[in-house]
Amino acid sequence: MNKKTIRTVLLSGILLFIIACATVPITGRKQMNLFPESDMIATSLTQYDAFLKESKLSANKEQTAMVKSVGAKISKAVETFMNTHGMSDRVANFKWEFNLVDNDTPNAWCMPGGKVVFYTGILPFTQNETGVAVVMGHEIAHAVARHGNERMSQQMGIQALGTGLSLALSEKPAETQQIWMTAFGMGANVGVMLPFSRAHESEADKMGLIFMAMAGYNPAEAIEFWKRMAKSSGQKPPEFLSTHPADATRVKDLEAFLPEAMKYYKK
Repeated sequence: MNKKTIRTVLLSGILLFIIACATVPITGRKQMNLFPESDMIATSLTQYDAFLKESKLSANKEQTAMVKSVGAKISKAVETFMNTHGMSDRVANFKWEFNLVDNDTPNAWCMPGGKVVFYTGILPFTQNETGVAVVMGHEIAHAVARHGNERMSQQMGIQALGTGLSLALSEKPAETQQIWMTAFGMGANVGVMLPFSRAHESEADKMGLIFMAMAGYNPAEAIEFWKRMAKSSGQKPPEFLSTHPADATRVKDLEAFLPEAMKYYKK
């Protein structure tokens, strides 16, 4: 590779970084998203529909109604916050949808565009509507912060420079699908991406506190929820080998940020 080619590649990379650089709401952290959000949302629609077709929705009408009700309140709070702070474009194309899937795994996730899934296995830990709001605010925060886009950009790396998301899915469907699942909490990932995952989790914790507070839920309950999760999780790997912050670290950080979140809470 000659010097001219190297210079062109470097300049292209710098330009791409500038174009792809964005600011996360609330935390103000700079991030790089290589994929157009419109592509991420379009792909989400396909992936979400496919997931629902392969999954069994909960037959519990009361629990399903609770998830949908909390989702509606949190999403409204998110839109209000974004409109107030001049970031309405972050959720302009969101088509909110909330579903409860019959699955014993204690999990929940939100794709770009506001497509949310709760597993029934998380409900024993949420215990009530406020607990659902803790998880809902956290998962929606991931989507609003565009963590999935950022994580996919990091994992696909150089491939993303010349390959669009739709092309990547068609050329390497299995590989790209696995990256997608990992990026949105639908799979497990251990490796060099872990520090970014922990940063995203901590960021979603803070954003989620504010979103649930604005929706009328006491953000202090988030601390109790994560304590319950910690007691039930059994033996944990060291923090540097985990995609989530250590339980003690998470609770400490939540307690430190709680006074800021309480400014948004109105009983």
